Amino acid sequence: MRYFLLVLSALALASPADAKTLYYGGRAGMEVTIVKKSGIGTSHASVLTKHTRQNAIGFCRDYVGKVTEDCIAREMRTPLHLEITADCKTGKFTTFYGANMLFQGRSPAGSATDYMIADTDENVVLDGSGASGYDYTLEQFKALCPNRVK
Repeated sequence: MRYFLLVLSALALASPADAKTLYYGGRAGMEVTIVKKSGIGTSHASVLTKHTRQNAIGFCRDYVGKVTEDCIAREMRTPLHLEITADCKTGKFTTFYGANMLFQGRSPAGSATDYMIADTDENVVLDGSGASGYDYTLEQFKALCPNRVK
């Protein structure tokens, strides 16, 4: 019984450190924790996440600069779609904000970005700026379709 409790304690302590996260936004600490991945690299890729209190504390600490219950509560109310999906064959995918995107492969030489990603809802190609959300959107696609981004 003592051995069982020791192992259980070790697993409980190891779990948060082993948890993987994904950014949902461009500011420090804008992360969600991955709960489950399925079909990665296929036409039915999915990553299910949760927005935890620890994620909110990280945002308040790293971006806001002060951890308060009010900051944590505001961050926990951030409206997110906690599952992102992709058809890795066509390049169509969704983001944590619910946007429909299209990964179009390598950008032409001389482009500001390595890859072309279009927001099909807004009919615009992300330009690589922080305002366009290019970096975290590309990371979300990579989590779903890692073989498409090299």
